[in-house]
Formats: sequence, structure tokens, C-alpha cells
Amino acid sequence: MWLQHRWYDKRLHPLLYLLTPLSLLFWLLTNVRRSLYWLRVLPSYRAGIPVIVVGNISVGGTGKTPMTLALVKFLREEGFNPGIVSRGYGANTKYPHDVQPNESAKVVGDEPLMLRKKSDCPVVISPKRGAAIKELRRLHSKVDIIVSDDGLQHYAMKRDIELILIDAERGVGNGWLLPCGPLREGPWRLKGAEWVVSLYAQHPFARYVCKVESKDWYRVKDDKQVEKPTQQCYAVAGIGNPHRFFHSLRQQQLDLADCIEFADHHEFSADDFAKLGDKPVLMTEKDAAKCRDFAASNWYYQPIETRLPDDFTASLAKRLRKFKD
Repeated sequence: MWLQHRWYDKRLHPLLYLLTPLSLLFWLLTNVRRSLYWLRVLPSYRAGIPVIVVGNISVGGTGKTPMTLALVKFLREEGFNPGIVSRGYGANTKYPHDVQPNESAKVVGDEPLMLRKKSDCPVVISPKRGAAIKELRRLHSKVDIIVSDDGLQHYAMKRDIELILIDAERGVGNGWLLPCGPLREGPWRLKGAEWVVSLYAQHPFARYVCKVESKDWYRVKDDKQVEKPTQQCYAVAGIGNPHRFFHSLRQQQLDLADCIEFADHHEFSADDFAKLGDKPVLMTEKDAAKCRDFAASNWYYQPIETRLPDDFTASLAKRLRKFKD
């Protein structure tokens, strides 16, 4: 995780200069690949119904999952029947796979399971988004618009709208492409883009700002709502930006014994908590999905919810009306 922390230094760390040839190679390969799709040398798949991609130009957490949930809710309010496709990171199943709400995060991945449970709309996972879309349309014929959770760089999937998320605090980090920096594509990708959205606060590249609200507390073991913890707790996170979660807990004036950081999509086991004793443990909703089978009765999670601003929904509603005409 040392490397990920250095990505967000203001200047390139001296040791990362050793990786600059790899970043240049990454730039070359991604540009060639993108050009081949643009020139139609490589085939791309069109769904036949509108596709909205929720993605980012950097690795790590920018809030794609809560944004996807907020978007699906808004689409329903506009009269659409949305479906979701996702890569299914961390899944262990045959692709494409139609996610069911009673499945395990070990089988379908933590994010797809959370999307399926909270959105109550179809979710199909596959590294090949075109295959996921075909399966989604085959199994769920009433779906008339698709939201792709991530997939901005998946140019084999044609899209009608790109919602590009950017972290208001971390921005583009040191501005370098992988592996010297956190970027999958350069900042140029944001310039002129119509739907650049930052969460929590304004970012210079963003046209819209979405607020994110922390909700009530729930017990990991059985999803029962509980009161805000008052004892001293451990905070645990295995997400793209754990420091945001820890900062949120401190803002709520929770008494934290320690904040323990794991890699994004970490596959939790009971051994990870063996040294924490009997103190309560606080975690994100995404991590809770992977800990439910062995959770103690004093482990809790707090969902978050993205609020779409009025100017964003008005502009998006106007664009969506064109799909119905």
C-alpha cells in the first residue's frame, strides 16, 4: 500500500522515477488500443438500448457504487427499467452471471452483491461487458436502459452517456499514469467531458457536485438497525479510499482505538480480527458483506447514500428524454 499512498503526493516520489518507463509503455499501449477501437479495427458491442457508464480515470475509490445506486433510483423515477452490468471484481463464478440477492460475496463479489441487494434491479457480471449486456437482456427483457458500474476504459462496449467521477480531495494525484501514478487515462480525458462529477466537494474539473450522506448504523451479523456506537471501537476498511471512511467516523465524534487499513477488495477472514479483542468493530457496508458469516454481535456498518444535485438531474432528464423520442 506504500505505492498507493505515494501516488497522492504532490510530486513524484524519487523512487517512482524508476517506474517511468513502465508508465510511458502504459500510455503507448492504452493509446494504441483506444485508437484501434476508434478506427473500428477492434470490434465494439452496441446494446440496442441506452448505456450509461459510471467510471473514473483513476484506480481506487471515487464513489462509483453509491453513484450507481443513486442513478438507478433516479432512472426509475423517470420511468425507466434499469439493469446493471459490472465486471464482478473478486467473483468466483462462471461468466456471465446473473447475481441473486441471496448469494455470497465470495461467489459474485462484494460490489455486485451490494448493488443487487440495494437497487433491487437485475445485475449481471462479466469481465466482458458485451457478454454481460447480452445475458442481461436475454434474462430480463423489460430492462430498457443499462448502467455499467465501472467500465469507462472498456471501449469494447459502446456507451451513450459517460459519468466520470473524480475524488474532490485526491483529484488526479501526482498526475502520472500507472504504475507511477493512479491514472488509467490522463487528465485530458476530463477536459470537455459533459458529465464530470465530484463527490463530497467541488473539484476544478467537475461540472457537478454530489453530496454523500452517512445513514444509520446496522449490525453486520444480521443487518439489524442499532444505535450509534458509544464505546471505544476499532475501524476497519478494505476499500479504495479508507481514509475517507475513517475521517467520516471522526467527524461523527466516535471514539476510535485504531484505524486499520487493508487493500481494496481484501478478502476478509476471522484471522484479520483475532487481535482486536472484544471491542466493537466499525466497517463499511461493502466490507460487511464479506464479514457477515463470522461477524461478532458488536460489529457494525454504516451505509452511505449519494444525493444527486438538481442541476445534474435536470440536465440528465433532458438527455434521457431524447432516448424516449
